[in-house]
Amino acid sequence: MTDDSFPSDSAIHVKNVCKSFGMLDALRGVSFDLKKGEFLTVFGPNGAGKTTLIKILSTIARPTSGAAFVAGYDVLQGDARLRNEIGVISHATCLYGDLTPFENMVFYAKMHGLNDPPGRASQVIEEVGLKTRMHDPVRTFSRGMLQRLAIARAIVHNPSVLFLDEPYTGLDPHAAVILKEHLAALHTEKRTVLMTTHDIARGLEMC
Repeated sequence: MTDDSFPSDSAIHVKNVCKSFGMLDALRGVSFDLKKGEFLTVFGPNGAGKTTLIKILSTIARPTSGAAFVAGYDVLQGDARLRNEIGVISHATCLYGDLTPFENMVFYAKMHGLNDPPGRASQVIEEVGLKTRMHDPVRTFSRGMLQRLAIARAIVHNPSVLFLDEPYTGLDPHAAVILKEHLAALHTEKRTVLMTTHDIARGLEMC
């Protein structure tokens, strides 16, 4: 259920979020407001809490204290409708290696309850430039191809908010350039993007 206190023009609203693991503070008093259609890059070295923030906003982890809302939904409620509003791209592709790209995308489209899983699967695979490899096992793909397919997985249900958690990890320079082009195309007036990275130059390019 959407919250009346959530700013109507906000896609992500975070207020005094803290996350502790025992005596270790991963996040301490994080607050920001991201409007619909904006692109925000969060910089920080490894271990700074960037992935923890993404996990909280995508309902995988709960904050120790504070409040966060995404697409009008309270992340603490874990509403399934919130999960249909978000897509996550990270160094973990969340793909099934023995399945083809088409089979992977049909699976995720069905998980999100789409009306035409095969049609949507074909569409997003073509959008990321993998149409000619649509029926090859994913385990045969390079790291760069896997990340492009992970983009397709993240947008198969056309989410309004995208989280990019260190998406360039493990990519060679050529693959990184190709990925950058695809990621840039994801940012539209209707889609909000939050990216975390330790690479200042690449993060500023995306913004």
